[in-house]
Amino acid sequence: MTVRVEHRIGVAAPPHEVWKLIGNLDGWPDWNPLYTTVEGKLGFGAPLTLTVVLPGQTPRTIHPIVDSWTPDELIHWRLKMMGGLLTSLRYIEIEKLSEEGCIFSNGEIFDGFLGRRLPRSMQRQLRAGFAQLGETVKAKVEAAWQPGQDAPT
Repeated sequence: MTVRVEHRIGVAAPPHEVWKLIGNLDGWPDWNPLYTTVEGKLGFGAPLTLTVVLPGQTPRTIHPIVDSWTPDELIHWRLKMMGGLLTSLRYIEIEKLSEEGCIFSNGEIFDGFLGRRLPRSMQRQLRAGFAQLGETVKAKVEAAWQPGQDAPT
């Protein structure tokens, strides 16, 4: 059994505009309330070092590995904790709805022996952090994009 914690939000802008923000890992510390420091690059199997700031918790550093990434669509990374007793797949995804709208989803799927025992208090903190990230992405992208702008060539 797995535990999934997710936040989804509509964004009144095309996927490439969301990607301009989230695809630039070096820029995350300037706007991202959940990941305040980032080291690494997007690449299959690439290591990342992130400082995670969840509501109600002390900031902590994690060292996931990029599992998958596709421009304008997704970033996935994997993290093994507690000797592999807890594993997670963290996902940030963009789903195109129209030429001028999409859904921004971000969440985490927990598995392993301890994955199904993830405390509800931790799930609430994660959900709050994911919501904060989603709302920030929506606000930043919608403020920067104007309908009728051309897609990148």
